[in-house]
Amino acid sequence: MKTYQTGEVRNIVILGHSGCGKTSVSESALYYSGGTKRFGKVNEGNTTSDYDAEEIKRGVSIQTAVVPVEWLDTKINFIDTPGYFDFAGEAKSALMAADAGLIVVSGKSGPEVGTEKAWDYCEDEKLPRMILVNQMDDENADFNRTLGQMRKKFGKAIAPFQIPMRDENGKFIGFINCIERYARVIQDSKDGKILVDSEVPEMMSGEVESLRNMLIEAAAESDDELLEKYFNDEELTEEEIYRGLHVGILEGTVAPVLCGAVTLGYGIKVLMNCIVKYLPPSNKCRASIKCEDLKTGEIVERKCAPDAPFAAIVFKTISDPYVGRLNMFKVISGTIKKDMTIYNAQKDTDERIAHVYICKGKELVEVDEVQAGDIGALSKLSNTSTNDTLTVKDNAVKIEGVTLPIPVHAMAISPKGKGDEDKISAALSKLCDEDPTIKVEVNKETKQTLVYGVGEQHLDILISKLKNRYKIDAVLSEPIIPFRETIKTKVEVRGKYKKQSGGHGQFGDVLMTFEPLGDLSKTYEFEEKIFGGSVPKQYFPAVEKGIQECILNGVLAGYPVVGLKAVLIDGSYHPVDSSEMAFKMATSMAFKEGLTRAKPTILEPIVHMEVVAPEKYMGDIMGDINKRRGRILKMDPEGKNMRINAEVPESEIFKYCTDLRSMTQSRGEYSFYFERYEEAPADVQQAIIDKRKSENA
Repeated sequence: MKTYQTGEVRNIVILGHSGCGKTSVSESALYYSGGTKRFGKVNEGNTTSDYDAEEIKRGVSIQTAVVPVEWLDTKINFIDTPGYFDFAGEAKSALMAADAGLIVVSGKSGPEVGTEKAWDYCEDEKLPRMILVNQMDDENADFNRTLGQMRKKFGKAIAPFQIPMRDENGKFIGFINCIERYARVIQDSKDGKILVDSEVPEMMSGEVESLRNMLIEAAAESDDELLEKYFNDEELTEEEIYRGLHVGILEGTVAPVLCGAVTLGYGIKVLMNCIVKYLPPSNKCRASIKCEDLKTGEIVERKCAPDAPFAAIVFKTISDPYVGRLNMFKVISGTIKKDMTIYNAQKDTDERIAHVYICKGKELVEVDEVQAGDIGALSKLSNTSTNDTLTVKDNAVKIEGVTLPIPVHAMAISPKGKGDEDKISAALSKLCDEDPTIKVEVNKETKQTLVYGVGEQHLDILISKLKNRYKIDAVLSEPIIPFRETIKTKVEVRGKYKKQSGGHGQFGDVLMTFEPLGDLSKTYEFEEKIFGGSVPKQYFPAVEKGIQECILNGVLAGYPVVGLKAVLIDGSYHPVDSSEMAFKMATSMAFKEGLTRAKPTILEPIVHMEVVAPEKYMGDIMGDINKRRGRILKMDPEGKNMRINAEVPESEIFKYCTDLRSMTQSRGEYSFYFERYEEAPADVQQAIIDKRKSENA
């Protein structure tokens, strides 16, 4: 593949709901542009962009892939993204490399939740967008219904450039260009079915004129000169209409709507023509980008030009046990060439570049250089990961990366096989590099390794990758909730340890008080109020050490004790038989008896949770939070949504991500953090004690 200049590249991120045909769009474009001789199909597991073993097995995209297509002297980098919400991080990362969005909608299902999210992503990133209503060959597809639903959701920006044609039996037979008023009809030929030019059916001419007038109005609103001509009832030429629509697309006020059936190849060439004609390259969409100058700390602008100082951002990292580490990047400014030394601004490391590649699915094609606005890949960069900035050291800048979804679904992970603990740790580290929305931590208290993902399917695929890539069998289990114990009243108790077995004996005697400290964030506080030397000073540390060991296991269910104040007020000793160990044992006896009498209670961790969802779901969400023993603190509007702040017991939010998606049709999101410990209700405490007893048994 030749090196394309900055203005000759279009970076198009393909977005949409799962199952709408995103992968088939890039595959069809590659085939009909001559980039491959085989038309891959998702159900056969042989597409260019879905090459991972998990994608082939499940028949869905789970990671971002780049498919470059050469068309009309232009290179179109199609960035295929997953539609499942568990992999929203992949779609958001791809937005860093995109100059425009192609939103694919099923003509059968209409705009779905994934369509709304795709539109919002483009709005947030201020990306021009184009919509393809796919699967028009399905007998249940309804373009007019889909168009009406999109207008209701997204407003008057929806502008149909094409409408489908059907025969008297309702079968899809082609489409009509609303601006130029011509039709393309499917016909049989010796080479198979082809599209040929045709006249607009008379029965559809009224609909075409109505839509054309709407497009003319949208074009006129984008240009003052055209608007004046429009108000003067002057006819706009086709060239003027296209010029006005082009401005509207760049500004995001016009979203062209095309139709087709990409698995059959219908409409894919028109789509590529429109991408080249209407959607902008980087030097127009993102002519410059703001970044931090590492020398001065000031915010500067980098122009998207091949002769500017080099800067690029990594938007995807692949860690393969056979191929190694691969970083996919978009060049923001300048040019990257092989045998060049680059600098990682986040990691403060230099890297020598031996080879520069472009990706075509899993295939790597070596090139001499990649210019500003294009997408490339580098292999074997040891310290580089997603969201990192690659630049030149003498003119170094740092580019802000995209905000990724917070992993909130936690499970404990452990290997099935003995001796795999180190192997699983190394494998998880590599998978975290590949997918930044996975987080791994070791809980020091419970000794569990916790893995966090965006949803259940996210972690299910993680387990499959461990098995298939790294040959490690692992299992997921519920995380152990770190409960605590404390006391509610003050008691005075004596602990006496006396042991005689020939020779020197053991003797320790303490009189202590135990009371609530009043601060559950502290574990314990120890004081001594000994008068007259009833207990020598050298045994005070032994008493405190006994407290330190005892608070690790409470008297109710064996959970750590917090919020305890222990005071040594009296005791006695033997000049020969007393020892540090004896006083530790005496303290332990006093602790167990004292806490049993001091109204012990179990504390549960409370988290602060924030839920963001459309207002129509607020009733269901609040009712569900109440069922989980939560307290709603406040509600605030946030754009089109509402934000609920609540406090909920941590034990009640296990698998909440699945329940929230069910309640909100996947429109709701949430995050949480630990707030404090609170006393658990009596029935909950009893259940905790019973469960602990059965575990110990």
